[in-house]
Amino acid sequence: MSLNPHALRAEFPMFEHYPELVYLDNAATTQKPRCVLDAERHFYETANANVHRSAHRLSGLATEAFEGARETVARFLNASSADEIVFTRGATEAINLVANSWGSQNLKPGDEILVSGYEHHANIVPWQLIAAQTGAIVREIPVLPDGTLDRTAFLSLLQPQVRMVAITHASNAIGTHLPVLELAAAAHVAGARVLIDGAQAVAHESVDVQALGADFYVFSGHKVYGPTGVGVLYGKAELLADMPPWQGGGDMIERVSFAGTTYAPPPARFEAGTPPVAQAVGLAAALNWLCGLDRAALKQHEAHLCALLDAGLRKIAGVRTLATVTERAPLRSLVFDNAHPYDVAQLLDARDIAVRVGKHCAEPLLDALGVSGTLRVSFAAYNTAEDVTHFLEALAAALEDLA
Repeated sequence: MSLNPHALRAEFPMFEHYPELVYLDNAATTQKPRCVLDAERHFYETANANVHRSAHRLSGLATEAFEGARETVARFLNASSADEIVFTRGATEAINLVANSWGSQNLKPGDEILVSGYEHHANIVPWQLIAAQTGAIVREIPVLPDGTLDRTAFLSLLQPQVRMVAITHASNAIGTHLPVLELAAAAHVAGARVLIDGAQAVAHESVDVQALGADFYVFSGHKVYGPTGVGVLYGKAELLADMPPWQGGGDMIERVSFAGTTYAPPPARFEAGTPPVAQAVGLAAALNWLCGLDRAALKQHEAHLCALLDAGLRKIAGVRTLATVTERAPLRSLVFDNAHPYDVAQLLDARDIAVRVGKHCAEPLLDALGVSGTLRVSFAAYNTAEDVTHFLEALAAALEDLA
């Protein structure tokens, strides 16, 4: 199988509405193929009902679709059981769930949580909040000036008091891939649990949570060609079984009385209220669409786009790419000698080129690298070599205008 990005682009209605659009903000959110939009619409038109709670036919259809989506996610991650998959509103909620549920049960004063310097704020702040409640301490695993993880520092920080290691699979700000298999193995030897934020990884490479040794793995639907408002928490069955509920409400209980309440087993225990049923159905359609591609060809295509971009950037004066490591997600984070990233992005937008500027919700990382903000270019399956050419031409013109 090979990958034809021009044919794939035709599957995305957004590009029918904006045929000139060069969309290079995929690390923030991807566009949605027609099959995802159709799946959500089909659910609302033919099976819209609440799940698990009613005896009528529509509720049965809705429950079947929802639990079928859970099975799809479990296969996508190679979880050992669909019961290890919890639907959330996104990766952020999934991390907060683990921090509040697992953290409240397992952290005590003096315990430590190691968080890498690459992390999105969503994998920093929840740990700070639970640390403040429990007396635990959050410690940073530092990043070296070249954008790689300081492995020596990581190993020295892995002391007996470390209870959790929270790391990204790939940095959303500079793209660096972390050696998560190696880090997880070392953490487990030290007796710590591991949470991996896979939001920037799952759209670009196959993920096997059992092979990775992840205790918890999270991602958001909207970054993997799926809907907004849905995300995934994978947790090892034995860990989820010992965790208390984080939120209370319908569907997460076995029995409620004023004398006391007993809770449902996972995953229902962590899905209080009406879950994102239609969004889960849309996410399953997105994952099936993605798995229908040649994943090796997709990775090669995205690497080719990055190589074209890197070659073109070397010909433009006054541009620098943060992090030059080989193992990176298909994104580049740029800084300029004589221009502000926001000004450049505005000029690019005027040419129908969408990029992201700012700190990318990774302020500690950019502070450590000595920059106040960057312009980020990120690729997806539907991006083309022509997109790269248009971007490079527009960037050169923008920098000339701003000189």
